[in-house]
Amino acid sequence: MSHWMWGPLLLFFACEVQTQVENHVTFLPGAFQNVNVSLNETVEAVVTRIPPDVAFITLQFHTLHRNATLSYTRIPDEGLSLTAVDSGLLSALQPAQTLLSLFLSSPEEEPVSGTGVFLSYSSTAPVPGACNLESSLDVDPNVYISYNLYETTVRFGPANLGYERGQSPAACDTSTASNTRWRLEYDVYQYFLPESDLSESSLFSGLQAVANTRGMAASGRLVVTLKSTDKTAMAFSSIPGQGVIYSVIVRDPILNTSASYVPAHTYACSFTSTLDGCQTLGKISTKIFFTIAGLAGLFVCFFGHRFFKCELFCMGFSFAAFFFFILITRTTQLDYDIRLTVSAVVGVVGGVVLVMSWWRFGSVMACVVVVGLMLGFLVAAVVLFTPLGDLDVFRNSDVVFWVTFCCIMVTLPLFFVRWPREGNIVTCGVVGAYAVVLAVNAYIYTSLSYITLNILKRFLNNNFSAAFTDTPFQIIDYAMITVWVVLGVCGVVLQLYRERSRPFFPPSPYLMWLQERERRKTNVLDPSHHVPSLPGRLVERVRQLIGRREPAGEHTPLLL
Repeated sequence: MSHWMWGPLLLFFACEVQTQVENHVTFLPGAFQNVNVSLNETVEAVVTRIPPDVAFITLQFHTLHRNATLSYTRIPDEGLSLTAVDSGLLSALQPAQTLLSLFLSSPEEEPVSGTGVFLSYSSTAPVPGACNLESSLDVDPNVYISYNLYETTVRFGPANLGYERGQSPAACDTSTASNTRWRLEYDVYQYFLPESDLSESSLFSGLQAVANTRGMAASGRLVVTLKSTDKTAMAFSSIPGQGVIYSVIVRDPILNTSASYVPAHTYACSFTSTLDGCQTLGKISTKIFFTIAGLAGLFVCFFGHRFFKCELFCMGFSFAAFFFFILITRTTQLDYDIRLTVSAVVGVVGGVVLVMSWWRFGSVMACVVVVGLMLGFLVAAVVLFTPLGDLDVFRNSDVVFWVTFCCIMVTLPLFFVRWPREGNIVTCGVVGAYAVVLAVNAYIYTSLSYITLNILKRFLNNNFSAAFTDTPFQIIDYAMITVWVVLGVCGVVLQLYRERSRPFFPPSPYLMWLQERERRKTNVLDPSHHVPSLPGRLVERVRQLIGRREPAGEHTPLLL
C-alpha cells in the first residue's frame, strides 16, 4: 500500500520539477540587468570575477508592482528568501570566493519582469541591516514601506561594522563604545519620479540613478540624518499617484565609508484595485466638485468685489464645507461621496448665512473679517508648506504647529480693518486663483494641492504631525505657480482699477429699505408718501373684486 501511495506522489513532484526551466543570467558588478521571470521558472543570477578586496555583495531586484522572490537557494525557504516588489539580499564572501549565485522566481501565477544589480563593498564599509531584530533574514539590507491615505512609513534594520572575509561580525548590542556599531549614522533620502508617470521605464531609470551611495547622494534629497540611538523608522506625507524612491545610506564617520540599503519605491496607491487604483485616481464626484469650485473661483478672482453677495456666498461656502467635512470625517464612517455631498449642502447653507447676515445687519467689517480669515488660512498653509513645516519643533508638537498656524491666520484680517476694500480685493484674487489651481489638480496632478491637503490631513489624522511633508516640484508645478500668480495679479489689478471711483462696499439692501420707508413717512411732499400702505392697497383691491358695480348712465326720470 505504501508503494501505491508514494508512487503517484513522487511522479507528480518529478513532473513538477521538469516543468521548471532553470535560466542563467550573468551580472556585471554595478551594471543593471533587466530580467524576465516566466511562470514556473527559476532564474539563476550570477556575478563572477569578484575582486579579492570585496567583502560583501548585495543583489537588489525591483519590479513595478508585482512581487518577486529573491533567494539564496533554488527552492525558496523561510529565512533564506524574500518576496517583495523591491527585494535585496546581502551575501558575505568567503576567502578566495570569486563567484556568487542567487535565484529569482515568481511567487504568483504570472510572469514577472524587473531590473537588478549587484553592488560590492569592502570590509571597511558598514553592513546594512546586519543588526536587525525583526526580519527573518539574518542580514536584511532592505527598506520597507507601508502607506495609507495620510502617511507613508519607511523603516529599516540597524547596520553593523564591516569585517574581513572569513571573520565573524562584531557583536551588535554588547557595548555602545565608539568601536561598535553605535557610531554609525543613517542618511534617509527620497527621490521623486516624474509626476503622473506610472511607467516601468520611468521607475527603472530612477532606480538606476539612485541605486548606489554616490547616485543617491547626487540625485536624491537628504531628508534627515539619524543617529544609531534614534528609531529606524520615518513617516512621510502620502502622495497618491506620485512615484517616490526611498533609500538609506549608512555611514561610518571614523573610517569615512558608506553603504546603501536596497532602495524601495511607492506610488501610495494600488495597481490592482479597480476602484481608486493608480490608473483611476480621482473620483468623479471630486472632479465635479472642484470643477464647479474652479469656475466660481475664476469669477471671484476678477469680479468678486463688484458682485459682493456672490463673493460672500463663495467664501462662506468654502469655510463651512471645509470644516464640516473635517467634522463628519472624524465622527462618522460614511462613504466619501456621501460626505462630500453633505459637506457641499452645508457649504451652501454657510454661504447663504454669510450673505443674509450682511443683508440683514449690514456689517461689512464682520463679513470682511471672515473673508480675511480665508486669506490668512491660505497664507498660513503656504508658509508651513515650505521646508519650515518640516522643522522638528512643528513635527514634535501639535500645539506649536497649531498656535503658529492660528497666529498667521488671525494676523492678516487685522490689516483689513485699515484697508478693507484693498484687503477684500486681494483675497478675491489670491483665493480665487488658487481655486482654479485645485480645479486643474482634479485632472492633472500638481503638488500645489498639498498646500491645503496637508492641513486637512493634519486635522483628520492625529499621527500625521510626525510625517515629513515634502512634495516634488517639477515642470507642471512651476507652470501652475505661474498660472496662480498671473491670475491673482491680474484679478487684483483689474478690480482695483475698476473700483477706484466706486463706493468701498455696496450698501445693505435691508438698511436701504428701512431708510426708504422712513423717508416716505416723514417727507409729505414725496408723492409716494400719499400712496396707501400695502395692506390697505390689498384690501381695496379685494373690495373692488367682490363689490357690486353701479351701472353707468342716467338714473333719474326724464323731465317732461
